[in-house]
Amino acid sequence: MIKLVDIDKSFKNQKVLDKLNLEISSGEITVIIGQSGGGKSVLLKHIIGLIRPDKGEVLIEGVDIACLNDRKLNEIRKNFGMLFQGAALFDSMTVGENVAFPLNEHTRLTRSQIDEIVQQKLLQVGLRDVAHKMPSELSGGMRKRVGLARAIALNPKIILFDEPTTGLDPIMADAIDRLIVDTQKHTGATCVVISHDIESTFKIAHTVAMLYHGKIIEIGKPDTVKSSQNPALQQFIQGKAEGPIMDHYVLDM
Repeated sequence: MIKLVDIDKSFKNQKVLDKLNLEISSGEITVIIGQSGGGKSVLLKHIIGLIRPDKGEVLIEGVDIACLNDRKLNEIRKNFGMLFQGAALFDSMTVGENVAFPLNEHTRLTRSQIDEIVQQKLLQVGLRDVAHKMPSELSGGMRKRVGLARAIALNPKIILFDEPTTGLDPIMADAIDRLIVDTQKHTGATCVVISHDIESTFKIAHTVAMLYHGKIIEIGKPDTVKSSQNPALQQFIQGKAEGPIMDHYVLDM
């Protein structure tokens, strides 16, 4: 479904992705872990075409989107849904209008058809009777759910999640984890999750990939990743200060 080949990306003199290679299987949840500021969100933006690589290929179902013009790229993006880190709802729109936004932008459905889909998607993420509310009236967890309802409005083949549990208490984080798993099962979509939440990662992932120094240094099933002997990976998943990652932090200070 998704394949990144020899991706290089730098901002000014800082190399963020360094000949990165990654294959993401269809119909699974792949969680990409790594330290804060390590390039995970940059990687996600390459997958959806918000950032183009300096070198390399970003293949979506065999099509290199890095070479597409804006019109063709927008056609590919219709296959994507994305839940941004803070849900990124439009504050001036109601919940219903937020969920309806991609339907209004990309379809010619009638108002009644759109309203029906909006209600279906809100129910799918466990919300009812909220379409008339403003985002400011919702809790953080509810806003995440609305963001997910909007992300799946067009029944995308690929759903991207940028730090979906950030800022949530443990109970709401677990609820969002369950929602991601249920959404993937219900839709059959290929899900890519960016996270540094280790507990969440091993709850939801079919595959885990570790990004470190601009490269994927480990990828595999959760049990395989847990048993890896890579010192940076073990330091990260165990949450220890001692190790190569902290040495890197010290060097950067």
